[in-house]
Amino acid sequence: MSETPDSGTKTAPRRRASRAAGPATGVVPEAPTQVVVDSPAVVRVRPAKPVGPPPRRRSHGALVAALGVGSTAVLVAVIGGLVALLLVQQRHAEAATARDQRFVDTASQTVVNMFSYTQNTIDESVNRFVDGLSGPLRDMMSQGNNVDNLKAIFHDTNASSEAVINGAALEKIDETADNASVLVSVRVTVTNIDGVNAPSKPYRLRVIVHEDDNGRMTGYDLKYPDGGN
Repeated sequence: MSETPDSGTKTAPRRRASRAAGPATGVVPEAPTQVVVDSPAVVRVRPAKPVGPPPRRRSHGALVAALGVGSTAVLVAVIGGLVALLLVQQRHAEAATARDQRFVDTASQTVVNMFSYTQNTIDESVNRFVDGLSGPLRDMMSQGNNVDNLKAIFHDTNASSEAVINGAALEKIDETADNASVLVSVRVTVTNIDGVNAPSKPYRLRVIVHEDDNGRMTGYDLKYPDGGN
């Protein structure tokens, strides 16, 4: 028997091929790229400043000043108005009081002029009495010879008379007619030619006083309360 060519020799064992893990692509893998990593930069941290209180807001100085001035002005105006009002009211009250007193004084003077005279001053006394009259009283004295007759009566008495006002009070005022009613209490003493005083006689009268447009006051009418003295 003929031997095969390989029969006389020992077959060497076959080496197993080795390859890198992974799919066999036939492409030689690239060498890994070296990555250079920069070292982190050093950051300098400034120490934190201590935290203080928050800054104060600037006050509105101009606004506050303006409001203050405005409030003061309003207050001054109000006070000024009140003072002016009080002064006006005071003046009106004083004027009214003075007017009331003038009514009383005029009534008292009318009564004194009517009852007071001396033998040496009869004409002057009667004329003064008549000049201070108006209205019904003036009309009565102007009729006929009433003024002359009154003077003659005083002369015939050979006496003098003195009137003293005991009291007078304003009763009421008629603002429409500008008349005032005044109650007057008077005591009249007559002295004869020998200087002997007769007993004094008291009289109570209601005198109507009139104020004209010029402010002049006169005796307007004369009445005896309760129909007597």
